[in-house]
Amino acid sequence: MNVDYKITRKQQAFINAKEDEVLYGGAAGGGKSYGQIIDAFLKAVKYPGIKQIIFRNSFPELNRSVILTALSIIPKELYSYSSVNHKMNFVNGSFIEFGYIAADSDVSNYQSAEYDIVRFDELTHFTEYQYKYMRSRIRGVNKFPKQMKSSTNPGSRGHAWVKELFITAKKPGKRFEREGRSFIFIPALVTENKFLMKSDPGYIKRLESLPSHERKALLYGDWEIFDGQFFAEFKNNPEHYEDRFGTHVIAPFVPPPEWTIYRSFDFGYARPFSVGWWAIDYDGRLYRIMELYGCKKDESGFPTANVGVKWTPEKIFASVSETEKTHPWLKGKEIFGVADPSIWDKSRGTSVADVAEKYGVYFDKGDNNRIPGWMQVHYRLQFDENNIPMMYVFSNCEGFIRTMPSLVFSKNKPEDLDTDGEDHIADEVRYMCMAHPIVPVAGAPAEVKTFDPLSDNRKIGQYNFLVKKY
Repeated sequence: MNVDYKITRKQQAFINAKEDEVLYGGAAGGGKSYGQIIDAFLKAVKYPGIKQIIFRNSFPELNRSVILTALSIIPKELYSYSSVNHKMNFVNGSFIEFGYIAADSDVSNYQSAEYDIVRFDELTHFTEYQYKYMRSRIRGVNKFPKQMKSSTNPGSRGHAWVKELFITAKKPGKRFEREGRSFIFIPALVTENKFLMKSDPGYIKRLESLPSHERKALLYGDWEIFDGQFFAEFKNNPEHYEDRFGTHVIAPFVPPPEWTIYRSFDFGYARPFSVGWWAIDYDGRLYRIMELYGCKKDESGFPTANVGVKWTPEKIFASVSETEKTHPWLKGKEIFGVADPSIWDKSRGTSVADVAEKYGVYFDKGDNNRIPGWMQVHYRLQFDENNIPMMYVFSNCEGFIRTMPSLVFSKNKPEDLDTDGEDHIADEVRYMCMAHPIVPVAGAPAEVKTFDPLSDNRKIGQYNFLVKKY
C-alpha cells in the first residue's frame, strides 16, 4: 500500500524541525493545517506509542479545519477514531488527540494529561498562559520527540506574545535559544504553495484585493499590521526616525526647556503598570519621551506579555520620584500628571493616589470615557497632508512600540478594543490624549474603521509512505 503525499519545501522544513518549539506560517495559503496533520501522522507511524494533541480555539473550528482533513487523508486501515474522545488511535499504539481551549480555565481539562508533542493550529488565537500551561504537559519516560509545534497567521488576541516569542529580533528559519529551550520560526507564503497556486489560481488575486493592512498580513505575512488591528494607523519606520515623516517612532532628542512635561499613569500589580512621560511642543503635538513599564521579563530579558512585576504603589512611586529628580530631561521641571480615576479609590484603605502624593507625585483624574478616548488616540495617530502625525514616540519607549500595534478590536463592542489584550499602556495614552483633545488633522479621514466580529520516504511495516517535496 502506497500513501502518496505532496508537500512544499516549507512544510518539509516544519516536519524536519527538531527544535523544542516550532512556529510555521505567517501568511495565508501556506498550507499550515495540512502540514500539521501530515507531520502528526508521520510521527505517529514512525514512533509507535507516541502521544500527540492538536488544539484549536473551539470545537467547530477544530472539526471543520483539522479533524475532517485528518480523517480524509490518513488511511483508515491504520486507525480507529472515537468521536466521543476526539482521538485517533493507531494500530501501533500511537494516538493523535484533537482538543480545544477557549478560555484559560479550559486548560484544567488537561491537568493530568501527558503528551510527547503538543500542537497549536492558529496559535495567535490562544493566550500565552494556555500555551505555557500545555508546555508543562509534555513529559514521559521515552525517547520520542518532545516538542511544541504550532502554526498561525498574524493577528488575533495572541498576536503580541507570539510575535515576541518567535518573531521579534529573530532571523526567520534560524534556530535560536531562550531560557534553555530551542526555537525556530519557519515562514511560508502562498506563492510557495505550488499546489494551491495550481488548483486555485485566483486565490492570490483575492488576497491582493484586500484592504492594505489585511493584504500585508495575509499575503506577505507582515507581523506589523493585521486584520482586526485596533491602531492600524501606527507606523514604525526606522528609515524615517531622523526626518520624522511617515512614522510615529522617532529618534530621541532633548526636549526644549519651554515645552510642557506631562506624566500619565495606569496602575497594575499582577498585570503591568505603566508610566509615560510626555513633552508637548508649540503646536500641541505629543512626544512620548520616556516610560516606566512594569512588565515581567524572563531570564533572557524578554517581556512576558501581560504579566506584571507585582510592585507595590510605594515602590512604583519611589521609582517615579527618583526618575523625575535625577533624569536630565525631567530634573527641575514642573510635571503635570493624569491618571486612571480608580487610583483615588479608598475602599481598601489608603488609595494609590495617596501613596503617590507621599512621594511628591501628583495627578489629576483622567477622563475614563473609553470610546471618545480611543478616538482621540486615533486622531493623534493620523497623518496630515504632509505625512506628519500629532503624536510621536521616542524609540526608547519599547513597551509602547511592542504593545500598541498588537491590540485588537473587541468582538462584543465593535468600537472598543479587546480588554483581554495587553492594553495598559494604551489606557494611560488614552488618559493623556483626553487631557489634550484635538479635532481630526487636516487631510486625514475623520472616520476610523470598526471591526466586524462576523468577518473572522518511510516504510512502516507493510506500508510505504512516499513524501514528495516541491
